[in-house]
Amino acid sequence: MAIGKIAVRVHGQGLYEFTRQVAGWLALQEVDEGLCTLFIQHTSASLLIQENADPSACEDLEAWLNRLVPERDGLYTHTQEGPDDMPAHIKSALTAASLSIPVQSGRLMLGTWQGIYLWEHRHKHGQRRIILHL
Repeated sequence: MAIGKIAVRVHGQGLYEFTRQVAGWLALQEVDEGLCTLFIQHTSASLLIQENADPSACEDLEAWLNRLVPERDGLYTHTQEGPDDMPAHIKSALTAASLSIPVQSGRLMLGTWQGIYLWEHRHKHGQRRIILHL
């Protein structure tokens, strides 16, 4: 068993691939088989596995979710942190706070075109923390 942390720098809404960071941490663990669980410690960002070959797939996902959960909806009451805050919480609730990926021969068993992404739902810049558990 191993627990680690990864920080992903964000500069506004969008998908940020961090597959290499996870694979690098995994390589240091010297484990042949297991299950790698990732957990994001935030309520306005999420995690997902998505296509990493064509950036337009991620761009389309972002555009679609922004249409589904618009900012400045008159029904929101949680608005003190800005117009992107409540939509970010809704987007996070609709997506995932954790992922589980099998490990075999010391490697993540991702498909050919799969990558691990942090999906930032706020406009702010900064860093997001992800906990890894093997």
